[in-house]
Amino acid sequence: MTYRLPKNCLLTVSKDLLPWFEANARELPWRLNRDPYAVWVSECMLQQTRVETVIPYFLRWMACFPTVKALAAADQQQVLKCWEGLGYYARARNLHAASKQVVALFGGELPSQVDELSRLKGVGPYTVAAILSLAFGKSYAVLDGNVERVLTRLCAISDDIRKPQVKKDLQNLATRFLATHPPAQLNEAVMELGATVCTPRNPQCDCCPLASICRAHKRGEVSLFPYKSKKPKIPTVQVGAGVVWRDEHTFLIAQRNESGMLGGMWEFPGGKIEKNESIEACIARELEEELGLKVEVGDELIKVKHTYTHFHLRMGVHHCRWQGDEPEAIDCADFRWVTLAECEAYPFSRADLKVLEALASQ
Repeated sequence: MTYRLPKNCLLTVSKDLLPWFEANARELPWRLNRDPYAVWVSECMLQQTRVETVIPYFLRWMACFPTVKALAAADQQQVLKCWEGLGYYARARNLHAASKQVVALFGGELPSQVDELSRLKGVGPYTVAAILSLAFGKSYAVLDGNVERVLTRLCAISDDIRKPQVKKDLQNLATRFLATHPPAQLNEAVMELGATVCTPRNPQCDCCPLASICRAHKRGEVSLFPYKSKKPKIPTVQVGAGVVWRDEHTFLIAQRNESGMLGGMWEFPGGKIEKNESIEACIARELEEELGLKVEVGDELIKVKHTYTHFHLRMGVHHCRWQGDEPEAIDCADFRWVTLAECEAYPFSRADLKVLEALASQ
């Protein structure tokens, strides 16, 4: 379907939206320097993550890895540690791998062509459009959640935005919307409008620069857009994990396999509880399968709740007494005996950081 922009849309953008953005744009660190590398890093961090959360991570990342070459030269554990707590760790691993490609193929400078950018690991159409538009001033429309919301309300589009064809049609609409204005400025203006005014709940229509042409606003139906079909209910996964003590101060951590979820991160070893299995039996079994360890499972330390994209995690963590056999990396990448203070050097997921906090508060 070809969606239609409201009458006088392009004139209103020039007369009202762009001046509004110039007067109201937030001061964000990645807007201070439109270096392609900084744009790339910020866009990777901002996917599925709030701006307020990203700011300190972006500043820390740029201090640790100020250039593509600095990132490419870094150890993956340094990279994951810098990303620790931000979630979606594949983004960090992909950034790291792609930085090595940029150094090897393009001399350390991000390319400005679609086909070349698309060769980089983890760089999909959205990121390509963001880099080309925001860093190189090319006419590519960025379609994120904020832009989708503005456009569906502006044009009163009631189709399900979860459908691939609707996404494609919205991308075409965004491209037409972008056609007659400076791409970087207009992309950012629409994203800013969606983030600060045309918000999911309680939009501030009274101060919206596009209110005069917004079809949803004229109908009094802003809350109906965008329409998203319900996501399938995600499952809950029950997990048991152990803090295996070698002595009063030293315990065991394991490194996850590179190819799996949270690859390269460190954790308290354990796994899924099988049907009709107690958590104590699960922990004992998993530690033997993963590390060849025999342990005595003791008292519970903490129950951890965390939600990932595709499942809810419910993890029970118990103290365990090591019974003497040396561990071996059977179903993990590596392991270490560490103290609580030494854990500062290792990257952990948010769920395992909660375990560390519980240990620190004992």
